[in-house]
Amino acid sequence: MSGYRDSELTHDAFLGGQLHLLQPRQGYRAGVDAVLLAACVQAEAGQSVLELGCGVGAAILCLNARIPGLTLTGVEVLPQNAALARRNGGAALEVVTADLADMPLHVRQRQFDHVLANPPYFDRAASVSSNDPTREAAHGEHTPLHKWVKTAGKRLAPKGRAYFIHRAERLPDLIRALPPDLGSVEVLPLAPREGRRAELIILRARKNGRAAFRLLNTFVMHQGAAHGEDGDTYVPALRAVLRDGAALEF
Repeated sequence: MSGYRDSELTHDAFLGGQLHLLQPRQGYRAGVDAVLLAACVQAEAGQSVLELGCGVGAAILCLNARIPGLTLTGVEVLPQNAALARRNGGAALEVVTADLADMPLHVRQRQFDHVLANPPYFDRAASVSSNDPTREAAHGEHTPLHKWVKTAGKRLAPKGRAYFIHRAERLPDLIRALPPDLGSVEVLPLAPREGRRAELIILRARKNGRAAFRLLNTFVMHQGAAHGEDGDTYVPALRAVLRDGAALEF
């Protein structure tokens, strides 16, 4: 697939207008998941960050808006999305067009303080593929989850942290995929509303970490037991993440 024409793109505001991104008008579009992933990264200015499967750059550029002064690298397999990530990030973001399972040597020789990823959620052995290539790349698991986790672990510097956001039912797969040197595992369940089961999880792990596993209290995203009216129903903590670029503390 060739690159997008400008008429096929939208210019979208994130973090209450702190960040603007070009995205395809049709197909997969970044949303809340990318912002949540960025919000949980505990980085400091001067550190290096790698995002596996960066898409158009939403997560890593949201992180950069919150914590300036990071060295940012994104790896994206779809050339048209990689091109958009370069346009969105400019000089702040190095974008490498590659499959994460076959990254170029200059990336494989580096170590990063933080590695983040939003792997495709759905195992295509048990689900139906999308006809849209960008949606399929974002949602359909063609590179097995264990390769995402293994690659993240390999690219981490000592004491570096890996971050994943995924469907709650895939948590056992994520944990099984963790290499022995990724420890201090913390899991934050994310539920849409009070009384509902968690649908997403964020997993954070540390290279050479030795702390005990922590399963945190479920983070409820919306106020009220059900959707009752149009408008913003996010809980204040999540509204601060989405509108103000605040960190998601856990």
